[in-house]
Amino acid sequence: MADNAKQVSPGLLERRRVEGEVTVSEILANPAPLGLMGFGMTTVLLNLRNAGVFELDTMILAMGIFYGGIAQIIAGLLEYRKGNTFGTTAFTSYGLFWLSLVALILMPKMGLPKEMMYSKTSFGFYLFMWGLFTGYMFIGTLKLNRALQVVFLSLTILFWLLACENWFGLPAVICGVEGIFCGFSAIYAAMAQILNECYGKTVLPLGFVKK
Repeated sequence: MADNAKQVSPGLLERRRVEGEVTVSEILANPAPLGLMGFGMTTVLLNLRNAGVFELDTMILAMGIFYGGIAQIIAGLLEYRKGNTFGTTAFTSYGLFWLSLVALILMPKMGLPKEMMYSKTSFGFYLFMWGLFTGYMFIGTLKLNRALQVVFLSLTILFWLLACENWFGLPAVICGVEGIFCGFSAIYAAMAQILNECYGKTVLPLGFVKK
């Protein structure tokens, strides 16, 4: 059984439990590509809007609810099943970020009192705090791989650029270009894990950190 465990792809988790004299082997799929794709694709689409390619519409809101939001929460719960604290915290947090962002966009349309609507100042602090959280998560990636380091560092920068857009009027196109890069870096990290597992070799390097 120990030899078999060594042959399991890095994207899989083998768990064993002994029931009397019977050893049961359970192999779980890697949920990280789902979470990374949900984050990456939604981020690219939103930042194409920030770059001025198209206007905000229901396409972005739907992606924010279902793929950026719900899919990442599902990935986070699956990471919990694997015992991955980093993945659980990251995916569930960013899934809820997307749901809260959609709520912020839609709630002003629901007839709430005007004094309850967010301002550019409060929205800037919202984005700043997400950047702070992401910055701390970036420190965690220093023990993981280079691909995730790029994702989390570029995301930290993106959140703080967006905060500056709200506070100081930074051109949205700057945020859009940086956000598109961030989103595609997450897509790369997702596809690298999928293709490397499918082919049983390094097709797209992730740059694992030597421990």
